[in-house]
Amino acid sequence: MSALTVAVLGMGHWAEGPDVLVPDGKPQTTLLPPAERRRAPATVSLALSVAEQACHQAGVPPQCLRSVFASAHGDLEITDYLCRTLAESPEHLSPTKFHHSVHNAASGYWTIGVGNMQASTAISAGRHSFAQGLLEAATQAVCEQAPVLLVAYDMPAPAPLVPITGSTALVGLALVLAPQALVAASEAPSTLMTLSLQTAPMLDATADGAAVLAGRRSPMAVGLPLLKSLSAIEVHPHAPADCCLWLSPAQALVIGLNRKASGPR
Repeated sequence: MSALTVAVLGMGHWAEGPDVLVPDGKPQTTLLPPAERRRAPATVSLALSVAEQACHQAGVPPQCLRSVFASAHGDLEITDYLCRTLAESPEHLSPTKFHHSVHNAASGYWTIGVGNMQASTAISAGRHSFAQGLLEAATQAVCEQAPVLLVAYDMPAPAPLVPITGSTALVGLALVLAPQALVAASEAPSTLMTLSLQTAPMLDATADGAAVLAGRRSPMAVGLPLLKSLSAIEVHPHAPADCCLWLSPAQALVIGLNRKASGPR
């Protein structure tokens, strides 16, 4: 596979735990009316919060963006509720809860909230969900020659599901990606990210083990070093900026970041 080159126009993040990138509190969004904000589950609030941050930093109208939403598990609280209710009293199952159980619930809230009629993709790939979402968003940006919003998020699992999912923290990440040619034509400032997909002949147990360890609190925690590198490049243009994410036990996404100085937005 040939290398993909895209520009990062904006980013958003919210994380619990030792890798916290945002102050205390709960993720908030202004994209939904008050009634919808109260009704929306935690995963939707998280996804829209980081998406709003990224679009604001990018200076791109959210209604014009294609989008990719990546989540390893979706809303685990609702999954737990559905399983318990179906086992104990299925006649009491809430239609609203069921509505929120679909994997593209956050995408649906996003498109309705900002009036977006562009294509939206929902991805789930276990602990590789962030890397797969990043690759999908970059591929769409290059193929469609249009900016794409990537939103990756996961939540803590209820106690019965922790041994299965290993997810114990709320983590959300968002990036607005654009094809290099489009950015050059508009003379917008950007951080260029080169993504190359390499197929490993055999599993590098050490590297994949490190990825598993990094994502133990949340499948999306593996993306935190990438966003920290992006932030470091904004402040220190010569900071080290290469990282590797695992797409599967046999494939890795190798990312090189290059800071390109240009005029103010």
